[in-house]
Amino acid sequence: MTARYQLKIVTDFASAHTLRDYPGACSRMHGHNWKVELEVMAAQLDSIGMGVDFKVMKSAANEVAGELDHRYLNDLEPFKDINPTAENIAAYMYQEISARINSPHIKVTAVTLWETERACVRYSEENE
Repeated sequence: MTARYQLKIVTDFASAHTLRDYPGACSRMHGHNWKVELEVMAAQLDSIGMGVDFKVMKSAANEVAGELDHRYLNDLEPFKDINPTAENIAAYMYQEISARINSPHIKVTAVTLWETERACVRYSEENE
């Protein structure tokens, strides 16, 4: 049986955005206090018994969140051509965090982005 350890950290950031071509109030500039859940799978433990240090996960997630924090997302390069929807932000964060921490034994498996206390999107990629 192959070992799998699923680790999770939570962080947050605040930003504003405008949803282009949206048929409602979200087509006007508005902001959110986003909550981010980062999930990472570790296939083995290191010499002290950790799959990945939570500090590594927090650092990568906070670095990416920091690039979005207190910004107007529509002005940022990833969202000049695509709408800064919760779905697109979650996918962007997944890709950026993966580039920072993925290794042969550690893989980002999902990013869940909470737009409000009652609405979120979970982004993951299969077959990787």
